Amino acid sequence: MASSSETPVAPLVRLWHYARGHRPRILGATACSILNRTFDLAPPFLIGMAVDIVVRREGSAIAAIFGVEDLGDQLIVLGVLNALIWVLESTFDYASKILWRNLAQTIQHEARLDAWAHVQTLEMAWFEDRDTGGLMAILNDDINQLERFLDNGASEIIKTAMTVLLVGTTFVFLAPTVAPLAFLPIPVILWGSFRFQRRLEPRYDEVRERAADLNASLANDLGGIATIKAFRAESREVERIRVASDDYRTANRHAIRVSSAFVPLIRMAILAGFTATLVLGGWVTLDGGLEVGTYSVLVFITQRLLWPLTQLGDVFDKYQRAMASTRRVLDLLATRPAISEGSDRLDAPRGDLAFENVEFGYGEGELVLRDLTLRVPAGETHAVVGATGAGKSTLVKLALRLHEVRAGAVLVDGRDVRDLAFTSLRETIGLVAQDVFLFSGTVRDNVAYGRPDASDDELVEAARLAEALEFIELLPQGWDTRVGERGQKLSGGQRQRLSLARAILADPRILILDEATSAVDNETEAAIQRSMEVVARDRTMLVIAHRLSTIRRADAIHVLDAGRVVETGIHEELLARGGLYASLWAVQTGEAAAA
Repeated sequence: MASSSETPVAPLVRLWHYARGHRPRILGATACSILNRTFDLAPPFLIGMAVDIVVRREGSAIAAIFGVEDLGDQLIVLGVLNALIWVLESTFDYASKILWRNLAQTIQHEARLDAWAHVQTLEMAWFEDRDTGGLMAILNDDINQLERFLDNGASEIIKTAMTVLLVGTTFVFLAPTVAPLAFLPIPVILWGSFRFQRRLEPRYDEVRERAADLNASLANDLGGIATIKAFRAESREVERIRVASDDYRTANRHAIRVSSAFVPLIRMAILAGFTATLVLGGWVTLDGGLEVGTYSVLVFITQRLLWPLTQLGDVFDKYQRAMASTRRVLDLLATRPAISEGSDRLDAPRGDLAFENVEFGYGEGELVLRDLTLRVPAGETHAVVGATGAGKSTLVKLALRLHEVRAGAVLVDGRDVRDLAFTSLRETIGLVAQDVFLFSGTVRDNVAYGRPDASDDELVEAARLAEALEFIELLPQGWDTRVGERGQKLSGGQRQRLSLARAILADPRILILDEATSAVDNETEAAIQRSMEVVARDRTMLVIAHRLSTIRRADAIHVLDAGRVVETGIHEELLARGGLYASLWAVQTGEAAAA
């Protein structure tokens, strides 16, 4: 997904800045991981002490440190140390896992909420350029990928780094002559790790992109399942998903080929380091330069150092997957809205709506509205008509400020909508759209969507005004009937009347009906007309009309053609002029065909 942010900052650094509110918990989890690994590395030293007791007896390190000469007592001291170390290692392992996993869940939760809240601040043009499935891939799969890394991968990186530090310090302290050869593989391993990381990064970016494409295809097909069935296109859609899924599999295969080569190569370097410790350390011990117990410690901690490094391949694999996802999530959060919100509020709005010399086009395309001027005085009902593509529905988007005008201004009560807070503007203007969207909940949930605190009496009154009450009461569970996704369990007319009831309950001063009767039956059209007459008594109405019969009684009708108002008047006046409105009326009533 493209981002407005071109920052070169590494994803992990950006994640650190994003999670600044959790830094104390991150540091606490890091400290527990460090202590866990510290105590986890202690058993080789205990083994060395045990060998030292057997070989040196009363001259062992235990005797020197604790002042205990009796061999039995030395073994008891060793047993107590062993038990203490295992308890502490287990305690910090538990604490580390609890802290990291809870932190991962919290950051996952907050990142998803922050991303979703941010997405809702973006303008409609941003959504029109993106696939829903691709956006869902970021909000769900990418954030889950980040959670998986924080759950385990971050702790493993810290523990591996701590292992190198502690074992390196031990070698330098106990056997400085052996240390260089024992640590010879480390630069090779680190070089290999960073080289693999650079090679994996673009491959996992590609994986995430292919995952987004696959999600987009699946979401698109689920939304159009009825059309797929109607055109018998099931096999074609299966093939299309197969191609998208195969692209995802291929992208993963390329990443897997690189990440899988890491461990065998690293094992060869580990072989060299472990052999150096065994052979060179053995020679030094035979020559009397090292105690047998010390030699035992070096052999065991070399294994404890080098073998876990083979896990770096898996750790870097998780890291690169997570960073590819982190980059996409944080790029989304860095996307700045193209429409900035005003701060003014409309107190006691009258409901006057005006478009003054408005020019508008979608994106960089040609103008849809050209020098358009139109005013709906408070309390009046005006209609806008015109052929398809004339710009009627664009007026609705500009009034709600879902898009920004290129020139001119949209005014509510004489106030430029660019100066108004979104909540104030959209509390003032209600919308009943042609494409009704109902949420997957109950009838009550959907009608009360704009006013969740509305009383039952208010819900019933809104439904009555929308002529929806009768069919609601006949539903199996009445107001508690679930409408299905997008209201698919209801008819088109029922969905439209619920949408009208929802708008009435919100009680806006300005109510816009955007071709609300264009896709309903005659009975629903008549019901909506009756509702309009009642609702219009105490508010401003702007009706975008396809069926001209629904707006005959409007106080004024504005006729749009090619983005301009070419005629304005009442129904009878416009018919008498014999212009574009009269032509549209003739087509709809059949007079043109008769002539």
